[in-house]
Amino acid sequence: MFVHWLRNNVIASWLLAVIRIYVGFEWLTSGWGKLTGGFDAKGFLTAAIDKSGGEHPAVQGWWASFLEHFALPGVGLFNVLVPVGEVLVGLGLILGLFTWAAALFGMIMNFAFLFSGTVSTNPQLLLLQIFIAVAGANAGRIGLDYYVLPYLRRVFGRKRVTGTFPGNR
Repeated sequence: MFVHWLRNNVIASWLLAVIRIYVGFEWLTSGWGKLTGGFDAKGFLTAAIDKSGGEHPAVQGWWASFLEHFALPGVGLFNVLVPVGEVLVGLGLILGLFTWAAALFGMIMNFAFLFSGTVSTNPQLLLLQIFIAVAGANAGRIGLDYYVLPYLRRVFGRKRVTGTFPGNR
């Protein structure tokens, strides 16, 4: 019942717009600070790898191994992906443009930061983005998705599946 309300109710779309803009602002300011202030993920990655040792590690070994053998050698790529990704997620959420995708990519980054042992505002943003993602298109109804999604549906169309499937009777 709550999911139906999130996905269809006009009041929910306004509430989601407020949440969306708040979360988007958090992402945009974080990413913009990294873009304009110089950003190097090497220190963050090294610190996360260091948190994987000891009796009660904050970072699990499998994640530390991923960071050590993939992320750290490719730190140059992450130095670009993280700030640009944060800015794009922020803009998408603020403008309500490809809202579901922006929330999904924001959630992926929040999980990566949490796996790396950084709590900060990540759990709060993650929870709010779950509501946005569950709401689907209604989260962007008060935004550019209201215009863009119907246009994309017209241009690319939805092909109707025929046959005797349970949902096609």
